[in-house]
Amino acid sequence: MNTLTDNAIMLKVKAGDLDRMGMLFERYNRQLYGFLFHMTYQRELSEDMVQQVFYKMLKYRHTFTGTGEYIHWMYSIARNVLKDHWRKNKQQVQYEGVEAAESIAGGLVPDEAFEKKQAKAELHRAMEKLSESQREILALSRFQELKCQEIAQILGMTEGTVKVRIHRAMQELKSIYVKMER
Repeated sequence: MNTLTDNAIMLKVKAGDLDRMGMLFERYNRQLYGFLFHMTYQRELSEDMVQQVFYKMLKYRHTFTGTGEYIHWMYSIARNVLKDHWRKNKQQVQYEGVEAAESIAGGLVPDEAFEKKQAKAELHRAMEKLSESQREILALSRFQELKCQEIAQILGMTEGTVKVRIHRAMQELKSIYVKMER
């Protein structure tokens, strides 16, 4: 079976084969939801934003050139959806709790230790205190597990700058976490 690349599928969508967008949705909706959730900490808002991102990809499919990777284009649109939301609503992150974070990974086994839930909740509270740009770079690098080169393309900066920002964000997160422990 010949599996089409994401770029090839998106180029078919661009050419008018809109049904192919479903393949991309199946491949990336959970990953995109995870990114958006780690930026907003709101389950329903993140679900709505995933829909907005895919709608905008359809609406602006004519802008996809196929020269870069599809995933970079997708994350650029997701970042714009986030920026639009924050600009319109001028709201801060509102954490919904550990249960929403667990749903990203498909849920935990009911017998999981209480300490694991508590540690996750503390991490999310610490993440909330980071700036938007620090949260974004950590969400891409640590939660989405993208490589520095991919993040650099998504954010429009050099790979070296990405590495420095990840390091600084991790240092800030550590500092916040230590303060919370006291």
